[in-house]
Amino acid sequence: MAERGSHRAAPEHTHPDEVPVLTALAALADPVRLQIVRELAGSTEWSRACGSFDVPVGKAALSHHFAVLRGAGLVEQRDEGPRRVNRLRRREFEARFPGLLALVLRPEPPRGQP
Repeated sequence: MAERGSHRAAPEHTHPDEVPVLTALAALADPVRLQIVRELAGSTEWSRACGSFDVPVGKAALSHHFAVLRGAGLVEQRDEGPRRVNRLRRREFEARFPGLLALVLRPEPPRGQP
């Protein structure tokens, strides 16, 4: 009887240099993905496992959101044992789209204020 491997395939990553601006904007337009990016921006690189984000979606939807963020060049992931950890590709993304991350990471003013 053959033993089944428990290792999952490594995630595919898109370098920000290959990302059209509309793809980047679409990835950042979703509230769940924006929350993930904001949480990553405030975390040490490679310290956040996929399940550690405070977002209102299930595991399958969360996997989809990470795939979109990888495809937009915003997030890089790697496996560390059973955990998949993440980092925001801040430097690479900033080089491709100067100022865009700074705009989306800015705190939002309270409602009713400009």
